[in-house]
Amino acid sequence: MASGQKKDVLLVGFGAVGAIYSLILKRSGFAHVTAVARSNYDIVNAHGLQFRSGKYGTINGWKPDRLFKSVADAADRQYSYVVLTTKAIPEVATTPTILAPLLSPPYSDRYNQPTYILLQNGLNVERDLYNTLKNLKKGPPSIVSTSLYIGTNLVQPNVVEHSNFDRLSLGVYRHGDFTTTTNTNEEAALLDDIGGILKAGGSTITIVPEIQRMKFSKNFWNVAFSSITTLSGYPLPSIFRKPPKDSSVPYAPYVSPTTAELINTYTIPNIRAILIELLTLGHAMGFPDSLDGLPSSVVDTVLNNTRGLHETPESTHIPSMLLDTQKGQPIEVEVIIGEVVRLAKEFKVDIPRVEMLYAVLLVVQNQILRKCEAGK
Repeated sequence: MASGQKKDVLLVGFGAVGAIYSLILKRSGFAHVTAVARSNYDIVNAHGLQFRSGKYGTINGWKPDRLFKSVADAADRQYSYVVLTTKAIPEVATTPTILAPLLSPPYSDRYNQPTYILLQNGLNVERDLYNTLKNLKKGPPSIVSTSLYIGTNLVQPNVVEHSNFDRLSLGVYRHGDFTTTTNTNEEAALLDDIGGILKAGGSTITIVPEIQRMKFSKNFWNVAFSSITTLSGYPLPSIFRKPPKDSSVPYAPYVSPTTAELINTYTIPNIRAILIELLTLGHAMGFPDSLDGLPSSVVDTVLNNTRGLHETPESTHIPSMLLDTQKGQPIEVEVIIGEVVRLAKEFKVDIPRVEMLYAVLLVVQNQILRKCEAGK
């Protein structure tokens, strides 16, 4: 558990996830929070954040203890933890590039390296940072990886919409090793400390001995549902929700009765087939078919839980990949889907449906990047 002394924590990335977890860290009473807001610094600095959260309530004008526009500006002190919540888009900027002021002189000469906590979607997001830290030769890299389930969007540059849940699994990153399933005493103490801070702030925390199987399982949802919604242009109620019974309380989208049977016959079974491809790959990688590994039941669990969340009238969440596409921002295609395709080739597993999703999303990403480059 966290000690009574406040830890200096740097949070990099002030989108929806970063905003919620900066709030959680400060709510704990155990963290002095410095945040880096790159694109929305001016408005947050002037007016603070507005939270509209089913869990944490309505909060106006909120700010962390310190706010900076760049990592370089924040590199003025020793941090116990650096929490990275930026999207992992290596085509645009790698993690070591984003964190460069902390990973190079004068900072790396003056201060010890902190523990880095990566709140990022996708697989192998830790690899580049690990290699950079190892090359510093300042001791063993200390990285905590995570699997995060949260319903939150940044609806305006300083307005955060959040549902009533945030569930975070924490585990130590062990480079090239996802078979060790016992934390050392040192690893357990580290996870208990940061986990205790986040739990005190209100987040639901699970500490696990091996995090990569949790990240792989979380990636099921992103590969299947973020991809489908991004390519179709419609959020998940367009697959699962029935039309409103009361015309005075309208909502959209929903599944039109005209072709509802075709959705049931083709769309949903193909989503299930995508999940089965992922399950086959996970088992080929060595994740056991067990409750503490990658159980075969995960296919139906993911499908049924998603249906349950998005067949209700209250469902308003837009997957972040779809939202980024709507805003013309680069998407996390490489870490979410590209890594799956590369792992499948490495382990000689056929995943034709996932490869097709990747192939088409590459075109989407390519054109987003083209427009971004043209607009500079």
